[in-house]
Amino acid sequence: MSGAGTPPATAGSLAPQRAAHIGAEVLAALRAAHEAGVLHRDVKPGNVLMSNDGRVVLTDFGIATVEGSSALTMTGEVVGSPEFLAPERALGRRPGPESDLWSLGVLLYAAVEGSSPFRQDTPLSTLRAVVDEELPPPRRAGPLTPVLEGLLRKDPADRLPADEAERMLRVVGAGGAPRAAPPPPSPSPGPYGPTVTSATPPATPRLPSPLPSAAGPATTNATATSDDRSRRAALVLAAGVLALLLAVGGIAWVLVNGMGGDGNTGGTTGSPGATTGGGATGGADTGSTTAGTPSDTGDPAGTSGTPSGNGTTTDGGGHTSSSPPAQTVEIHLQAVRGSYTGACPPPEADAPAFTATITVGRTPATVEYRWVTRSGETSDGAWKTLDFAAGGSRTQQVNHTELTYKQGEVHRDEIWVEAGKPVRAKSDAVAFSVTCEEETPTGGASSSYSPESVTPQP
Repeated sequence: MSGAGTPPATAGSLAPQRAAHIGAEVLAALRAAHEAGVLHRDVKPGNVLMSNDGRVVLTDFGIATVEGSSALTMTGEVVGSPEFLAPERALGRRPGPESDLWSLGVLLYAAVEGSSPFRQDTPLSTLRAVVDEELPPPRRAGPLTPVLEGLLRKDPADRLPADEAERMLRVVGAGGAPRAAPPPPSPSPGPYGPTVTSATPPATPRLPSPLPSAAGPATTNATATSDDRSRRAALVLAAGVLALLLAVGGIAWVLVNGMGGDGNTGGTTGSPGATTGGGATGGADTGSTTAGTPSDTGDPAGTSGTPSGNGTTTDGGGHTSSSPPAQTVEIHLQAVRGSYTGACPPPEADAPAFTATITVGRTPATVEYRWVTRSGETSDGAWKTLDFAAGGSRTQQVNHTELTYKQGEVHRDEIWVEAGKPVRAKSDAVAFSVTCEEETPTGGASSSYSPESVTPQP
């Protein structure tokens, strides 16, 4: 795997943006294979080919196997290249899709740093380094660093998920900087990397009591046993008194507050179904809500009282109401114009256009969103905000015209909308195409074009 734009400091390395674009295409091929239940098992630079039109092809499925099968695994045999082998495979454990993700991480590390992170003089020492040694900190990876660190975690359960890894690679390939990968869960003792020492000192082990001497008196041991029993009895008595006081206090609180001051438990009167607050009499409307109950738009500003442990809110009169629901974001995308054919660059009035409908679960809310394409090339990929006013509509629409094209070629791509805040969400991908027809200038001379992709500046 090679590419132009290599920094002069290290010959043979790729720029992080170029490596991320190649890695995203390789990962897309791996995900398709994994969905079919096939593991590649030998992801390395020699098996990644690049065509003249810029396509990235993952080849050599010669040692691939169906997930869970061991047809190509033999006792004492290492299948694959040792320096790209995942730790679980080096330990002889059954591989999974995460093993291919590790190999992809080693490939990307070697692409930007110019050398493999765990390569040693012999295959056995290389396998030992894969299992035991820490990942050398990347120095030239730049925005690609979080992806490398997420893919090269020793424990396969801690590795960056494939969909999140592809998303981050697309962002870096488009010239952006992804958010840091989620941290791995608390490490558990095992063969994957060093054990993390807890900040809390371990409890001092209790030494067993010495056996009494056969010739010595038993008075000392008997006295100690009697003292221990006395202390335990005192502790049990104190605990019983405390529990009794807590029970009496709880009963008193219920008697004082639970009656609502007018002798009606719960403080409700009036027709069935009416909801009241603070012991006041409710009206006859069965759909009325009290202060402390969220409105139909989910505005939490009207809540008052103390949240209880089960997700409800308790007001001063002892009444409970449901807490505001968790925020949700739904995105639906449709094409207004899905294709364009003609002279390039395409006019904005004729270029592919899309409308996204964004719906939130409750207002007020501010949604951060952006437009993303499968190729990573888009005429407007910046994050934007969409505000939903309190009490207003929970649904809004945003429009986008995609102006990317490839001169003299047919540019086929997919586009979707993703939200980053207040919760992560993503629409379905919608395909589009731009066909640039070469025009013959006046006078009969042939026009020339560049096969490179062109992304107009906004």
